Amino acid sequence: MKKTYICILKDTETRLWGLSGRERLTRMLSKFEQAELIEDLPAAADTAVLFMRADYLFEPRLLQGLLQLQEDFALCASVGEEVVAVRTKAANAPVLRQELLGEAESRLISALPKKQAKDLVSAYDPKLLKYAPPEILPINRDNRQYLEDVLFSGAYKGITDFITLWLWPVPARWAVRACVKYKFSPNQVTLFSLVLAISTGLAFWYGYLLPGLFMGWLMTFLDTVDGKLARVTVSSSKLGDWLDHGLDLIHPPLWYLAWGMGIAEIWTFPFSTMLLFWIMLAAYIIGRLCEGGFQLWLAPFSLFLWQPWDSFNRLVTARRNPNLFFLTLSFLWGRPDIGLCLVVGWHVISSLLLIMRIYAASRQKMEQGELNSWLNGIDPERDRHRLEVRLFTRLSRSVSN
Repeated sequence: MKKTYICILKDTETRLWGLSGRERLTRMLSKFEQAELIEDLPAAADTAVLFMRADYLFEPRLLQGLLQLQEDFALCASVGEEVVAVRTKAANAPVLRQELLGEAESRLISALPKKQAKDLVSAYDPKLLKYAPPEILPINRDNRQYLEDVLFSGAYKGITDFITLWLWPVPARWAVRACVKYKFSPNQVTLFSLVLAISTGLAFWYGYLLPGLFMGWLMTFLDTVDGKLARVTVSSSKLGDWLDHGLDLIHPPLWYLAWGMGIAEIWTFPFSTMLLFWIMLAAYIIGRLCEGGFQLWLAPFSLFLWQPWDSFNRLVTARRNPNLFFLTLSFLWGRPDIGLCLVVGWHVISSLLLIMRIYAASRQKMEQGELNSWLNGIDPERDRHRLEVRLFTRLSRSVSN
């Protein structure tokens, strides 16, 4: 893999989520194996050097686009013509560094081809299931709050369940700020979530439904917090990612089993809770296989990104948060047994819907060829007022260039 030599210039005293511009940029670049940070310029005249200004905020996906380019260029900020990054040969690097620092007239920079963020990466981000136009914005005291909002909202998946999308963002922001202030790491939050997941299952198993629900909701909340904390502080790790995704995959069906065991004494239906558990587990596995199979064989993106209907379906499909909502309502109603039936029934319905979507996607691929996500076809001007666009994208925050 060819190395890209990167020299970071400037910095800012304004800290975003506890990090200066240079600290943030250094952490982000360390994630890329082909990026090598340097202080001294290479001796070989034909070696490529990438200068980047740390007093501007770059998105991780934009860095990937920068590292993939092999020609010389000047990258401009999202607003105005300020040059924030330059790729050049080492022979021109000393002069260009002075120009980029404002210590010399911008003669060489003005001769370079100009690029903007939208030229390097698409607004469609399949990794975070969202449509968000890329931006490069200056870091200063006046826009610190706005930039922290951009970083936090950018850490959110655009298409997720209704609890995560509408209920968690405000308290999660407070929690992430507290974690930054008191120096809690994402892995520490994830480990606490693991303890809560186990404690919730035990509480359900022994019939302590109210404490179990409290711990369960706290666990789901922290499951949002740890990921957002990792992204805004650029401190994700393979261990944390493995723990987070592994925990999300394993614990939900065990919770429902524990709930059924905990309400065995008040169970009045003519079928056993174990029968319901096996039906739920089968539906849960089928649903997960549908999601994985779509991405493995039909398209390189999530099933919930295919068409607007699928994105709306993700709001309520049988995942942990909607099912925990059913259990909570049934507990408040005084019929936790009905709650378990609702969870199982919703798993079956959701999995049947996913099977139907897999069938429809398979037919469309055979008849029309490659599948595309509806997010990838958004026209910012034409589609701005569509319900799904307003609900699942950040077009309202985009910058006109």
